Amino acid sequence: MLDKKLARILICLALALSFSVTASRGADILFISAMDEATKPGDDALKAFIEGLGHTVTYFDDDESEADTEVAAAEADLVFISESVGSGGIREEITEIETPMIITECWGWDEMGLTLGGGAGQEVVTTDIEIVVPGHPLAAGLSGTVTVLTDLASARGTARFSNGIAGNEATVIARATLLDGQTYDVIYIYEKGTALAAAPTDGSPAVAADIRICIGFDERSYLIWNDNAYRFLEAAVKYVLGSKPQAKNPSPYDGAMYSDTWVTLEWSPGDFAASHDVYIGDNFDDVNDGTADTFIGNQTLNFIIAGFPGYPYPEGLVPGSTYYWRIDEVNEVEPNSPWKGFVWSFTVPPKTAYSPDPADGAENADLNVQLMWTAGFGAKLHYIVFGEDFDEVNNAAAGTPHGTTTYTPGPLKLAKTYYWRVDEFDGAGTYKGNVWIFTTLGAVSGPNPVDGAVDVNPARILTWDAGAVATSHEVYFGTDADAIANATTASPEYKGSKALGEESYDPGLLTLNTAYYWRIDEVNGTNPDSPWASNVWSFTTGDFFVIDDFEDYDAGDNQIWFSWYDGLGAGTPGTPGHIPGNGTGSAVGDETTASYTEESIVHGGNQAMPIAYDNNKQGFARYSEAELTLSTVRDWTAEGVAELSIWFHGNPASVGSFV
Repeated sequence: MLDKKLARILICLALALSFSVTASRGADILFISAMDEATKPGDDALKAFIEGLGHTVTYFDDDESEADTEVAAAEADLVFISESVGSGGIREEITEIETPMIITECWGWDEMGLTLGGGAGQEVVTTDIEIVVPGHPLAAGLSGTVTVLTDLASARGTARFSNGIAGNEATVIARATLLDGQTYDVIYIYEKGTALAAAPTDGSPAVAADIRICIGFDERSYLIWNDNAYRFLEAAVKYVLGSKPQAKNPSPYDGAMYSDTWVTLEWSPGDFAASHDVYIGDNFDDVNDGTADTFIGNQTLNFIIAGFPGYPYPEGLVPGSTYYWRIDEVNEVEPNSPWKGFVWSFTVPPKTAYSPDPADGAENADLNVQLMWTAGFGAKLHYIVFGEDFDEVNNAAAGTPHGTTTYTPGPLKLAKTYYWRVDEFDGAGTYKGNVWIFTTLGAVSGPNPVDGAVDVNPARILTWDAGAVATSHEVYFGTDADAIANATTASPEYKGSKALGEESYDPGLLTLNTAYYWRIDEVNGTNPDSPWASNVWSFTTGDFFVIDDFEDYDAGDNQIWFSWYDGLGAGTPGTPGHIPGNGTGSAVGDETTASYTEESIVHGGNQAMPIAYDNNKQGFARYSEAELTLSTVRDWTAEGVAELSIWFHGNPASVGSFV
């Protein structure tokens, strides 16, 4: 017979071993795939990676019945939906299932309520994405610009990223700029119970039934994922299945508009929390750093009131203010405690009207435009002031009363600038609104430099977009805003006429660090309302001369390699315009971008010059050089300039490159 003490030890050991086996057992993950020959290699790679994390991964064909799919998804610990699936076969089958999901099938995001607009993807123009919440666990410890693909294309074709537009209650982790030049959400998450971007088409509620993580890298890219892409996948799997020590699910949701002067802030506790350190303030940095009396105290409850006597902001929350709050989770027995939380925010709307439509400064508004706005906090009545003169609209004592947040001023004039103002009345007082401005169809638009630009090249040529009815343009330019506004063709500010198709003006070399103003009047001699004056635009020159900021190069007639000569040359030998290479190992430009320049790694502006070099290239010189021939004589010491600056960024992985 076993000694009782020994028996107890064996029993305890058996229990400990049993617990250890259970704790280390991987999760059961359902991998929904198209299961076809063309896409399976990519799916196999992802499946193998997840299995390498210690989980059991089971393939499931997207052609299975809805009933079988729902049962399999409900029994899994996690569902991974590959982008290889046909969205029509999966998008309406499991949206309502209360199982966490990682969805790369972006063509089904819209039907599942995960994106605004149509769910789809676009071919990539860069292998990079931009992290927007670097501290979030789904960011996998990465930040800034992150490369996720080893190439732009695989054997399956050019890779695609999603054109997702996350809903208000989603947390966006990363974005990417796609082929159309727009920036979209490519990695984001809906926590369980948060509102989706739209109502799912299967009729289920527009609320996340469980965690929904969207990773918008399509199946063409699976075989060219680099380590960073796999880090995002690993982080997503661990986020769903692992512990989450930080507070989550804030209410009001992060970034919410909250229409009241007091609020109950609520959150879901982190997995190890025994209590919570609460920070509240009206300054992001103070709350993030825990300074300036933002620490409210430690408590065990997972909610706190603000804007009420006896609580933070006892006099009430102030309309027009943004408030920030943070919850740090505390457990004294845990060595990693406390766990610093994210800084969340909400905004109490202002008393004045806001969010005008057309937007302030809008161009080419319809002649029958309907004006709309968002009512100020507590507004009961709206007073509208509308006209063609800023001072008259701004100084008007009162406007026309209106009960709704829309107003149609009637048929407007072609190519005209209009001003409008909405004053809000809340029953106790009237709150004067800002004066908003828009121009109608036919007006000149698209000033370049943009209105208010700073650090403009002193040698900049001004350009604009012609109005719809213009046959010529009158140019006004100078250093006095009032003089430009009141100038006529007899004024010294008048610089002459430009024919239609010549929408540019060269003012010559300008003075450093000086404000300039300009105006373009559109002319059509057959119209009695001509000319139509533009707004007065402004820009300020930099305190430096620009040799080349690379902003004007494009994929048309101004390609970068026709200005910067490299080892490859440009054009076709034997044809007009051909430029031979300079015999070195250099190559400038990037044919994968819309401008043939670098569009992600820049120093200000939107473009930079990429230059690759190979100093061991057979038949070429043992050095690499790119040359720009200056078209005019320049005095680089003018106005006391004494320093030449070159901004560069190298690839740390390349031997001998700049870092």
